[in-house]
Amino acid sequence: MARTRAKDFEEKQHQLLLVAAKVFATEGMEKASMSGIAKLAGVSKSLLYHYYPSKSELIYSIILEHLTDLNAVIAEANDPSLEPRDRLVSMVTAVLIAYQGADDMHKVQLNAGEALNEEQHTEITRQNREIVKPFSDVIHQMHPELRGNTPPLLMPVTMSLFGMMNWAYLWFRDDGPITREEYAKVATTLILEGVKGIR
Repeated sequence: MARTRAKDFEEKQHQLLLVAAKVFATEGMEKASMSGIAKLAGVSKSLLYHYYPSKSELIYSIILEHLTDLNAVIAEANDPSLEPRDRLVSMVTAVLIAYQGADDMHKVQLNAGEALNEEQHTEITRQNREIVKPFSDVIHQMHPELRGNTPPLLMPVTMSLFGMMNWAYLWFRDDGPITREEYAKVATTLILEGVKGIR
């Protein structure tokens, strides 16, 4: 019974974070109010504050859940038995699929800015590094010269790949001419073939 209640609580908390993310993404961090979020979520303002004492804590929780989910899907997709290129495609695909339906949470992450305190920023930065590392490692495995370049190019190349993934929400449509899986192959090819021109 306790486990059922805990699962029910986690689901309600997840739904609350989704509603809050939608409000923040639509209205912006400054204009969005805790009372407005509580009303839209169908909970009392006091209950919202019980779980999230401040707007900053709520924003932080949204981002943390989003990054935790990303870390989990990347870890699952990061199959060492695959060839490096296929491994990279697998991880890029996993991220793009994870972004499906998570545009609001993604926007909150990208635009949180000064809404977070220093400690929260530190933890978010740590989580982001964990997300980036498997991609950087696989790209380095295929192109070890990137780390030895002057200037070093491994991180710029890796973050260019993340740029293609992170900003796809601005133009990508699931009913469009290309699937997320297909775009994952396009993005991976652009990066790996592009590297050949800068070595």
